[in-house]
Amino acid sequence: MEKCFTNITDDLKDFMLSQKMFFVGTGPNTEDKVHISPKGYDTLKIINENKILYLDFFGSENDTARHLNQNGKITLMWYSFDSEQCILRAFGKGKVISKGTDDFNRLLKQHFNTYNEKETRQIFEIKIHKLVTTCEVGVPIMKYEKDRDTLHKAAEVMFIKNPAGKLLSKIFDFTNSKKIK
Repeated sequence: MEKCFTNITDDLKDFMLSQKMFFVGTGPNTEDKVHISPKGYDTLKIINENKILYLDFFGSENDTARHLNQNGKITLMWYSFDSEQCILRAFGKGKVISKGTDDFNRLLKQHFNTYNEKETRQIFEIKIHKLVTTCEVGVPIMKYEKDRDTLHKAAEVMFIKNPAGKLLSKIFDFTNSKKIK
């Protein structure tokens, strides 16, 4: 059964922080694609009952930032992959806090001090106005094994040890990845 909230309660906060990943969804002002992206690591910080920060790394495109700069609309989603049946969606307005700004430097130091600034792209600040929980009985139960270290290894080589970023093709080993055709 669906339950709606206007604030992040202690129970919702505990649920969010206990999940190993969450999803971010944004959309442009045009008929262009809606962007949904999985996020992991310890990149999510709940600041208060209506404010969330998450640290963003370099990756593929930067659609989340582009969409937030257009309209600010963002949805975050958590799903319990263990035996607890719960999906949580948080709807809000987000803004991009760009790397190199005073706000970015302050927030990185205050909330994400275990990450090297060189491997980060930006911080997103989301003001939540509605949260909805549902019980999803049709999604499989899955077990967490471990975090992938590919992103941090790539960032270390590309941005920390080799700021020119000329070694990209030597970093990623896709020989174990399935090819999608």
